[in-house]
Amino acid sequence: MNKLTYDKNGFKMNGEPFRIVAGAMHYFRVPREYWRDRLLKIKACGFNTIETYTAWNLHEPEEGQFDFNGNLDLKAYLELINELGMFAIVRPGPYICSEWEFGGLPWWLLRYPFMHLRCADDLYLDKVNHYFDQLIPIIASCQTDVGGAVIMVQVENEYGSYGNDTVYLRYLADALKNRGITSVLFTSDGGNDTMLSGGTVPEILKTVNFGSHASANFKALKKFQSNGPVMCAEFWNGWFDHWGEKHHHRSAADAAKSLEEILKQNGNVSVYMMHGGTNFGFMNGANCTDEEYQPTINSYDDDAPINEYGGLTEKYYAIKSVLASYGFSSEIEVAQPVTKAYGKVTLTKSADLLDNIEIMSQPIESIEPLNMELLGQGYGMVYYTAFIKGPKEKEDLNINVHDRAYVFVNDKFVGVQYRNDKKSKISIKVPKEGAQLGILTDNMGRTNYGPHLADKKGLIGSVMLGQQHIYHWKNYCLRLTSLADVQFDEQAEIKFEKRPVFFEGTFHVDGKPADTFVAADKFKKGVIWINGKLLSRYWCIGPQKTAYIPATFLSEGDNTVTVLELEGIGKDASVFLTDTPDIG
Repeated sequence: MNKLTYDKNGFKMNGEPFRIVAGAMHYFRVPREYWRDRLLKIKACGFNTIETYTAWNLHEPEEGQFDFNGNLDLKAYLELINELGMFAIVRPGPYICSEWEFGGLPWWLLRYPFMHLRCADDLYLDKVNHYFDQLIPIIASCQTDVGGAVIMVQVENEYGSYGNDTVYLRYLADALKNRGITSVLFTSDGGNDTMLSGGTVPEILKTVNFGSHASANFKALKKFQSNGPVMCAEFWNGWFDHWGEKHHHRSAADAAKSLEEILKQNGNVSVYMMHGGTNFGFMNGANCTDEEYQPTINSYDDDAPINEYGGLTEKYYAIKSVLASYGFSSEIEVAQPVTKAYGKVTLTKSADLLDNIEIMSQPIESIEPLNMELLGQGYGMVYYTAFIKGPKEKEDLNINVHDRAYVFVNDKFVGVQYRNDKKSKISIKVPKEGAQLGILTDNMGRTNYGPHLADKKGLIGSVMLGQQHIYHWKNYCLRLTSLADVQFDEQAEIKFEKRPVFFEGTFHVDGKPADTFVAADKFKKGVIWINGKLLSRYWCIGPQKTAYIPATFLSEGDNTVTVLELEGIGKDASVFLTDTPDIG
């Protein structure tokens, strides 16, 4: 049995000096069929350990309903790591950040108005305990002392960036131990006094996260941990992208230089990300400051050494060279992935979303509009409608929307209200006979980092026209996980005005499917499905211009592409399936 320990000189494996050289790859971001390929590529680069988060919001999508099957089979993932002769570091949260929806917390926590997140709040801890009861025994059963791969388990995640509740941290540490965790426990935080003082406790191993300046960061760490191993638990060799930003890129030479600086100081390291994967569906997170809401793109390529679809980059070979110079190498041979272009797909069917509202959803009536969480909905969109009595002179519509609203009067589009548009207003004049107000809200991803974590979606609070409240609403939940009820019409005239419209078309795959990428450059903003599986958002502002389609999402023969366009298209309802990604 292998056993990781540490003393004032560093880590030891079975009593012998040991250096952790880990690469991050999250099982829930990569199709299960590709786990082995990606893990082997990480091992071939010279790594001896794999690091992964766990995503509470996937494992408990509805309160009390747990899922550890298929792509969420954590035990199978840890067993595969063990089979390949590698070790594992697991970061079970409950909060993970990771540019992931709500930092991995389940949306339904927001249904509890008096719950305080990420602290020793009894109600919050009760929910954590129910999750840990299911999750932690899986991790415990895969530890090295029972023949498995797990050598370290993290307590919370970068907690010093959020709070300073040491009672909470100790509670989580005990919760792990009481459920069978015997592996080394650790915390990870940014390398400054504020974060390290807030996120650490004396009895738990401390690590730091950074992308450069190893000397300064390890010096900061040693102020709180004078003896023992130094470790960068997240070496940021790349970075993620928000919609509307320029794609982040870090040169291979610069990343390799910073990695070597860590190793020169006898540092242990986990490269974040070694393989990023994809935020499929509605699982992208967002950053939120007092000034701006910043939703993350669906691609989690993260400028990683192994790119989103498993390709080996220049950065991969630069890191491989550095690791080899420190004695970490492998004779495993790995290959570049094969991608294929399936060409143009004309979307011949269409369905107006507003015409399908009553088919897709049963209304929930309320005096004032209800936010998404109060409606019992986690993701997708909500359509709100209410009647406004007339006549009324032209006045501003006052709404607080999370995150984007499309406003209609008597079924006619009148404007868009975005969360970041602090001064922009939509003005409405109501005729004598009154008017029907409709508001379609788009949840673009809950905040995953920072003080504004409790990020409820939909319409937040009252809707007012001028100084007058609008009452008596119908709330239509549009989860968009299934399109089975949408009434498509192949003969209908394609509508190109600003209305939310579904478009659908088919393409043929001869032989075994290959990975491909869908470009929706004829469209402006919306969502894409492949064979009914929710794939990705798209937005013409970039930087992401294509969405990754793994071959595992396709089948031999006919396949279906469905697009929900929210802001109107040009005169060509088509997408293109290309063999080359474009993420900016």
